[in-house]
Amino acid sequence: MDDQRVEQVARKRRVYSITWVVGTAFGLLIGVSMLLVLGLAVSANMQNTFSLLNDKAVLTTNSLERRLRDHLDLASQAVVQLKTVFDERELGDRLEDLRGELIAAVHANPSLDALVVNDAAGDGFGIYRSPTGKLWPFRRQQIPEEAKLYALPQMTANSPATWGPLVTSGGMLYANVTVPLVRGEALIGYLTAAVSIDELGRTVRQLDEGEHSTVFIIANGNEVIAHSDIEDFAAPGGEVPRLPVTIEQLGDRALARLATSKPMDNFEQASAAGVEVRDLDIDDGGPDYLSMTKVIAGYGPGVWTVGQYYVASSISREVQRLFGSAVVGLLSILLAVGLSVLLVRRATRPLAEISRQARFVGELDFDKVEHLPRNMVREIDQVFQAFNAMVSGLRAMNTYVPRSLFRKLMRLGVDQAAVASERDLTFIFTDIVGFTSMSENLTAAQTADILNEHFALLVAAVEREGGTVDKFIGDGMLAFWGAPDERADHALAAARACLGIAAALREGNAKALANGGKVVRMRIGLHTGRVVVGNVGALDRWNYTVVGDAVNLCERLQSFGRDVAPQDEMVILASDTAVSRIQAQSGGMIAAGAARKVGTHRLRGRSEAIAVWRLDDAVDPEHLCIPGSGIDLAG
Repeated sequence: MDDQRVEQVARKRRVYSITWVVGTAFGLLIGVSMLLVLGLAVSANMQNTFSLLNDKAVLTTNSLERRLRDHLDLASQAVVQLKTVFDERELGDRLEDLRGELIAAVHANPSLDALVVNDAAGDGFGIYRSPTGKLWPFRRQQIPEEAKLYALPQMTANSPATWGPLVTSGGMLYANVTVPLVRGEALIGYLTAAVSIDELGRTVRQLDEGEHSTVFIIANGNEVIAHSDIEDFAAPGGEVPRLPVTIEQLGDRALARLATSKPMDNFEQASAAGVEVRDLDIDDGGPDYLSMTKVIAGYGPGVWTVGQYYVASSISREVQRLFGSAVVGLLSILLAVGLSVLLVRRATRPLAEISRQARFVGELDFDKVEHLPRNMVREIDQVFQAFNAMVSGLRAMNTYVPRSLFRKLMRLGVDQAAVASERDLTFIFTDIVGFTSMSENLTAAQTADILNEHFALLVAAVEREGGTVDKFIGDGMLAFWGAPDERADHALAAARACLGIAAALREGNAKALANGGKVVRMRIGLHTGRVVVGNVGALDRWNYTVVGDAVNLCERLQSFGRDVAPQDEMVILASDTAVSRIQAQSGGMIAAGAARKVGTHRLRGRSEAIAVWRLDDAVDPEHLCIPGSGIDLAG
């Protein structure tokens, strides 16, 4: 009991690998140093956060504003320059006379998508650029649907270039600017240039900084005309919203909060540049956003808003760059840590390997134990070679000592379990009928193969029921139950092993008959008695075995099988003592027909007659003993 308690305590005690212990200790030491350095870097970065965000707000919005103005101002400059040319020409009834100048202007200015000249009566002629890049002439009155899309702004002869409302045509969105055409001081027509907003869409996508950032342009306070993440708001069917679209129709929660969120007060530098920074709190539990916007006037009836918003919890790119500078300072430390970890792993790898191999040795699974190679470290090399020699010796011993016995002795402790003592055990003795005459026609190799296969069958059945193989005697085997580990049901387990051997023999014989081989017939003796069990021998030659008259009686029962049923495939004879123990260990009952008494006989070499029973070898070992379903052997 003390040994069991010690073993239980050892199992509960937590153990750690040397690699883990050394690596953890070293990692903690370096980790504390890294955290201190990182803490200083974070503290400095936090102090610079608002300054960086101010710079970010100004740079981002100004860049977007500059690109928008560059794109649209080219159109206004183009119509102003053309106005000076057209004002000097005589505009008669043939507007087609201007076709050459319009084509040249559109061709020379890639930002222009259309140029239209309208007279005071509303009739117009123009040139537009198709998606393929080809220029086509058109007359407004010939395309009434297109004529309805755009209404000329109210202008006088002295009006400057005026931007009109956005127009959607052919699935594309256009901004347009108009200048008056005059003769003398009279207004005689209008010159309008149209510019596609698609270029602005490409611009906002270029300025998008990643999945946490969104760039947008809003016209007239509520019309989204460019959005870098428009695909994120696709309908369930996958259809992407077509711009322009209102904020409500788009479903962008961050843009919906722009009108109700107040500018933050701690961004004075951004405010001075006309940029407003807002904290867009989302009420439905989603992430909060930080927006940077700037209002631009002069490109239509209403004002335009350009800006960007990003997830407030994400770190801005500038802050990340500052952290990067701190990381550069830590690279030397990380490199030292990496090299140290590699050295630790290199130094402890042999110990981990021998620990892994030792686990297989402890489990007596020598087939998995690998030969340890030589090592450049002298002490480790000596341990490896000693381990290899030990494994070789254990493998050799395990070859000649039954594996089941070897494992039991190792588990129970050889010093105590192998001490000779008297015990009540159950034995079986097996023999192949007529093996001598059978082997006369076989070679030595064939004989060895048959015996090896036969003994493998016997050993498997014995070990399956927890028995111990004592020895092989010619073509026979002696096995016993109840030692070295004690068990109360040793007779019952031995009987199940006999029936298991019988089932395996029948299966093997069936295969042999199918392949034209020979059938093997067996006799088994089963007896329970008191014997001496333990180490028996002298000097350095010891054998763990059983000694006593009960063993001899078991062998006599096996031999008596030739008189009971000399031609049967399997004969299992048991003594009255063994059957009584089976009865007692099974609750007093065994399956009906599992055993029958064959009489009282005086066996060879015995002075007294004993009752002999024959077990039915066709009984399923699992149903040998079923309380309530059999017969009382005592009767």
